[in-house]
Amino acid sequence: VDLSSFDFRTGKMMPSKLQKNKQRLRNDPLNQNKGKPDLNTTLPIRQTASIFKQPVTKVTNHPSNKVKSDPQRMNEQPRQLFWEKRLQGLSASDVTEQIIKTMELPKGLQGVGPGSNDETLLSAVASALHTSSAPITGQVSAAVEKNPAVWLNTSQPLCKAFIVTDEDIRKQEERVQQVRKKLEEALMADILSRAADTEEMDVEMDSERSTTEPQP
Repeated sequence: VDLSSFDFRTGKMMPSKLQKNKQRLRNDPLNQNKGKPDLNTTLPIRQTASIFKQPVTKVTNHPSNKVKSDPQRMNEQPRQLFWEKRLQGLSASDVTEQIIKTMELPKGLQGVGPGSNDETLLSAVASALHTSSAPITGQVSAAVEKNPAVWLNTSQPLCKAFIVTDEDIRKQEERVQQVRKKLEEALMADILSRAADTEEMDVEMDSERSTTEPQP
């Protein structure tokens, strides 16, 4: 803080001294030579002998920078490598607190990465199906098996690349048809059982009514 114009007796700034200091700094050649920050962002003008202004063309090595222009990349949150391993040891249970048996994965799904097992792979595939709208293709790069910490694609589950064939679709359709048939049989059996119980109740009520009615 410049206290050259401050009067210590009165405790106030002297306007006359302040004005003299400003004039002295304005006329000081050493102060004028001090560098000032150039905050002007306009393009420089070519210094030539021509009387017309010739603007300078800005040249860059990366005219289309995908990192800055891609809005999807800016919206994506960073993901931790091998975050699926946090799902190990977790299992679902029913209302009776009995652990539900895990599904059997198809043979085409093979895990990748250190310490990968079927339970972790199943959790990773289920999480990818529920949280991502992109197609599930697995780890397409072959280099992920050599160094998964470098070449791992965090948007895909920890499994090798796989292809769903027409045979796989046909087998899945057959399984769905079998489950639907079992469900239909169970519903039909429940309907018949309810109908039989209702008929028995009607017969019992009729018999009770006939015994309680007075004889003529």
